[in-house]
Amino acid sequence: MWKTYKIMENILPIHLQEVIFSSSDPKQGRLISRMLGKKLIRKIAPRIYSGNLNDSPEVIIRRNIFNILGKLYPNAMLSHRSAIEFKPTATGYIFLTFTYTKKIQLPGVTIRFLEGPGPIDGDVPFVGGLYHSQVERALLENLQPSRRPGPDSKTLTSPEIENKLEQILSNKGEKGLNEVRDRARSISEQLGLQSEFERLNKLIGALLNPRPLKTLSSPLAIARALGAPYDSARLELFEILFVQLKQEDFPFREERNRENQAFKNFAFFEAYFSNYIEGTKFEIDEAKKIIETDTPLPTRDEDSHDILGTYKIVSNREEMKTTPGSPDELMSILQYRHEILLASRTSKNPGQFKDRNNKAGDTLFVDHTLVKGTLIKGFDFYQALTEPFARATFMMFIISEVHPFLDGNGRISRIMMNSELVKAVQTRIIIPTVFRDDYILTLRKLTRNKDPKPYIRMLDKAQKLSETVVGDMDFMQNHLEKCNAFKEPTEAKLIFPDKIT
Repeated sequence: MWKTYKIMENILPIHLQEVIFSSSDPKQGRLISRMLGKKLIRKIAPRIYSGNLNDSPEVIIRRNIFNILGKLYPNAMLSHRSAIEFKPTATGYIFLTFTYTKKIQLPGVTIRFLEGPGPIDGDVPFVGGLYHSQVERALLENLQPSRRPGPDSKTLTSPEIENKLEQILSNKGEKGLNEVRDRARSISEQLGLQSEFERLNKLIGALLNPRPLKTLSSPLAIARALGAPYDSARLELFEILFVQLKQEDFPFREERNRENQAFKNFAFFEAYFSNYIEGTKFEIDEAKKIIETDTPLPTRDEDSHDILGTYKIVSNREEMKTTPGSPDELMSILQYRHEILLASRTSKNPGQFKDRNNKAGDTLFVDHTLVKGTLIKGFDFYQALTEPFARATFMMFIISEVHPFLDGNGRISRIMMNSELVKAVQTRIIIPTVFRDDYILTLRKLTRNKDPKPYIRMLDKAQKLSETVVGDMDFMQNHLEKCNAFKEPTEAKLIFPDKIT
């Protein structure tokens, strides 16, 4: 066993430490020399050694960069763009305010030292002896002139700075952004950055007052100033799904329930499963009775009205043929259908977009202040899709992801999906109970892992099954039973019929 020494304030055998620093202590210096001689450690940069003999020096340095900076340059300030991004640029630059101006090359990272004031009140102790600029100081630093373009520049671009300000406004409101402005004013006087503050003041003023839009260049900041801010992370997901849908071809599954009664029979199971998947569970015979009599069960009034509201929409062919031609029409259709769907649940504000945030488990949906703007931006992608299945797939996801209402979002998203298919005279999609986990997990994979393929395949399978649900009520029910559609996901797997009967 190797003797344990305290090196870099870490009690570990030296050869197990990923980053080891040279030392003026003779004893530690001799130990490092012995370990080098035995090839148990290696030198990866000036004054830096490593017991990691596998990864490249570039990988090791990048992984430990802040610890290295704090150890080698105590009281240095992570500043300018690095104090906002907290990572090297695309070309490997990281920026420090220090006692001199200099450039030092390490494997995988170029450190640019900028001479300037050290930490002031409010700057943040970081790793080891390293500090980083407080937000207000970092914003002012990023508004300084820079002779270098792109990733070699010490400053972010104007749109990137505006996006940072928009993020502050979104998270902390006008009061929070004004507090940032007040603190920045004080710091600018302390550090001699008054001209940078004037630029910052104009940007903040443009965000809070929609008149001088020419001051802004970021699409996100302009959208905020115009009163339609959006969730940029969700927009990235929409684009990922859009690109994948554009790259694929989908089978044309023609609507086989053309007769009015057959259309309504299918609509019954569509409404039944759409509510069941959200936890509004009835026995089939109970649900049939509610629909046939148009009367809620006395003991379950609100749940019964959910079934009735969903069925009222999806069984109306003319209503389901209505799809949006503009963002305003999208919001109007959503609110109208939601008002019908949740007519009995007045506490859920039927027909009104949410006025507070909602979440499912640890998934936080789009902030209530960003609902309209995110739907407007999502509509641009939707409008560029021409294939009905692709439009249906996209529409269902954006409504599910935005979650624009306090309740009923899953049902509304599936109604909007099938509306696209009804208009195109294609097979509507049922998500049976047994397929619920596949449905939820593939949605989650797209949201969290940015992987749209499982979600698209899931809906394709669901439509493939739905294509076989044809005819009178009894046949549909018997057929779905044979497919295990009514079973819980833990009880069985969905059986796909070999052929359409």
